[in-house]
Amino acid sequence: MDNRFTNHLKVGLLLLAAFLSGCSSHSMLPSATLHPSDTANINAYKYLIGSGDVLNIFVWRNPEVSGSFVVRPDGMITTSLVEDIKVSGKTPTELARSIEEILATYLRDPIVTVTVENFVGPFSEQIRVIGEAAQPRAINYTQHMTLLDVMIQVGGLTEFADGNDAVLIRIKDGQQKQYKIMIDQLIKDGEIRANVDMLPGDIIIIPEAWF
Repeated sequence: MDNRFTNHLKVGLLLLAAFLSGCSSHSMLPSATLHPSDTANINAYKYLIGSGDVLNIFVWRNPEVSGSFVVRPDGMITTSLVEDIKVSGKTPTELARSIEEILATYLRDPIVTVTVENFVGPFSEQIRVIGEAAQPRAINYTQHMTLLDVMIQVGGLTEFADGNDAVLIRIKDGQQKQYKIMIDQLIKDGEIRANVDMLPGDIIIIPEAWF
């Protein structure tokens, strides 16, 4: 009982903090048909490398400096030629060009390809689900991800959840915006119009129902 009260208090404090920091009143998001104002953001999305990612770096004709590298918590990797290369926050293509510039000191006209083998991504790109989800956690964003996709990954709602009073917090035009989302309608009633598009960095807060 104490744990449930503590969890409920945490959710309440988060909602209050979001409100005091400039969130708008509860607006409604359009259904998941790619809202025009967000379509450019969704379609232009490019994966950014983050700590914990496993990178495969291939340097043409130089197998001795090629290989798989784990991104350290400080956002760096260590190669056989260069101890610290900043990689976090870059796209694989941007990183390839950056490594080419670095290796040009040691190799003649290096050609580099970077692929990501294990995706984690930076915190700024993850979707966070807190409160009364069955498995509240941070989720790696995938292009064209919807609320339904997120709820599947967190295992749905707990029996104590008030899904129709859930809130989605999103940074838009440099400000926090707060939107009402109807999770009960979506996953319990099958109301597909309650499904909405997600964006990198979204936060979903699911409160506990008042009995």
